[in-house]
Amino acid sequence: MTDNAFDAPHIPEELDYDANSITVLKGLEAVRKRPGMYIGSTGENGLHHLVYEVVDNSIDEALAGHCDRIEVFIHRDNSITVTDNGRGIPVDLHPIEKIPGVELALTVLHAGGKFDKNSYKVSGGLHGVGVSVVNALSESLTVTVDRDGARHQMSFVRGQTRTQLSVIGMAPGTGTTVHFKPDPQIFTVLDYSWRTLEDRLRQLAFLNGGIAISLTDERPETPRTETFLYEGGLIEFVSWLNRSKKVLHPKPVHFSATKDDVEVDIAMQYEDGYNENTFTFVNNINTHEGGTHLTGFRSALTRTINEIVKKSNAMKKDNYTLSGEDAREGLTCVMHVKVREPQFEGQTKTKLGNGEVEGIVRSIVNEHLSQFLEENPAVGRAIIDKAVSAARAREAARKARELVRKKTGLENAVLPGKLADCSSDDPALCEIYLVEGDSAGGSAKQGRNRSFQAILPLRGKILNVERARIDRILGNEEIRSIITAIGAGVREDFDILKVRYHKIILMTDADVDGAHIRVLLLTFFFRQMPELIEAGYIYIAQPPLYRVARGREEYYAYTEEERQEFQRRLAEGGKGNVSLQRYKGLGEMNPDQLWKTTMDPATRTVLRVTLDDAVEASKLFDELMGDAVEPRRLFIEANAKYVSVLDV
Repeated sequence: MTDNAFDAPHIPEELDYDANSITVLKGLEAVRKRPGMYIGSTGENGLHHLVYEVVDNSIDEALAGHCDRIEVFIHRDNSITVTDNGRGIPVDLHPIEKIPGVELALTVLHAGGKFDKNSYKVSGGLHGVGVSVVNALSESLTVTVDRDGARHQMSFVRGQTRTQLSVIGMAPGTGTTVHFKPDPQIFTVLDYSWRTLEDRLRQLAFLNGGIAISLTDERPETPRTETFLYEGGLIEFVSWLNRSKKVLHPKPVHFSATKDDVEVDIAMQYEDGYNENTFTFVNNINTHEGGTHLTGFRSALTRTINEIVKKSNAMKKDNYTLSGEDAREGLTCVMHVKVREPQFEGQTKTKLGNGEVEGIVRSIVNEHLSQFLEENPAVGRAIIDKAVSAARAREAARKARELVRKKTGLENAVLPGKLADCSSDDPALCEIYLVEGDSAGGSAKQGRNRSFQAILPLRGKILNVERARIDRILGNEEIRSIITAIGAGVREDFDILKVRYHKIILMTDADVDGAHIRVLLLTFFFRQMPELIEAGYIYIAQPPLYRVARGREEYYAYTEEERQEFQRRLAEGGKGNVSLQRYKGLGEMNPDQLWKTTMDPATRTVLRVTLDDAVEASKLFDELMGDAVEPRRLFIEANAKYVSVLDV
């Protein structure tokens, strides 16, 4: 025995763990190592996020009152230029770091003016990852700064300095120009979408009235340019959202005020539909998960409308008051709140958590909305009539709602008779297929894995909820079956913790009717259970279009290109005729085929439905499923050319 009875055991060399095992990522190396941590993904969303980060810097200059023009260019090689007429990023030496301010901003994480309260009172951008991240994830980046009468320039390669800051000429004004090319070593997608950038820049122009933001695409043979300038700000935003709707009062209600350093800007207008479209922003960030500012607005709106109703005796024959849903039926509202130090929370960090903002918004809305309605009795009457009508329809729907509550397990566990449920009771492991037609439903029931897959056949087309009130929605048998099967209630009764399946898969035929049913279902989930989409629980099944076979050899083709390739392969492979079957309906597949092509998790393809921009999604559902015909016709004309295989 040695002197030490507790000798350390021998550790194999490959298991050694000491300070030498710790990797230190310096400068921007961490960004390149884990880009998803900074921009969300290396796909299409992350690619466009680079543009947003640079534009947000220019917007910060505009918020500070130093910039009124921003230009964005998509070049032929999918590189991007963003230029503004702001003050220009500082070019003098930083007193501590001893490098120019512009170099510091582009090479050090979290180094920028927005962290200095004296530079920017409020700033946009999502958590300030900044232009340094854009630099790190770009193959090349050149920044040009006009400041102090001189034009300064500096260039980088993959975040590393290529040329030092130097003066390259005289500058008649001030501003910053950033030109960058996304790094193909980082991104899986390099092609910028005009539509995606257009939507975001238009939104920023609405939120920051009086700032001209232009987008130019140099890739087409004839370059395309569009400029967004809205002097009316949120008023024009709401009018644009309601442009195809029948509004109850011609001009949006608008008020803005500042209290305790929180700026609140609100525009709202009622239309004759039944859905609420309230969009909230904090420092230009779309807070689609809501937060304290939305809570304050909703409570103040309900209280104010109820006070006006009480004064008018509009509900003297009824023994109930207006609910929040009643007060918001047909409402289109945009609220932009500017907060010095916003605190974000929620699943996607787009939910405002500042507790003090709720009371500030509630106070401002109570005061200004009450004053407006008293001074504009005609508008007040239109809003009251709408809310009272909604309340009476809600009361008429009470029995239907109670029926749904019973069937969702709040009172008992009666599930739809046509639901073939799974044996597992763990929602995280369970999935339900909403299947078009009894025939396909029968095949799916036979082919499924009963332990975790549930099947709910749907007969025909469900109600278009875009054009229906809650009493009609809950009166629809197919919709009631869906709500009951999912088990979480609907609208204000919805509780995501009670959802029985964490995968809700829409499985419809590959034809026009199937596409229509899929859109009807998506409309229902977006309008009545948006939390399911935000949680990532909604999916779209991808059944094959063709079966290509010869003898015992068979392939399933999901695209026209695959069909052609499989036919060629079988034709070259030997004797015998190649058979081709086009699946127009799911019912044409036997249970075994449906399982291995569309339902087997090991081989299937399903598309997750995401909600990247609630404003654009709402506008799209309104165009496709609303009462107005003209927007739908224009949408079809603009997008028909992108349809590859829909029906044969």
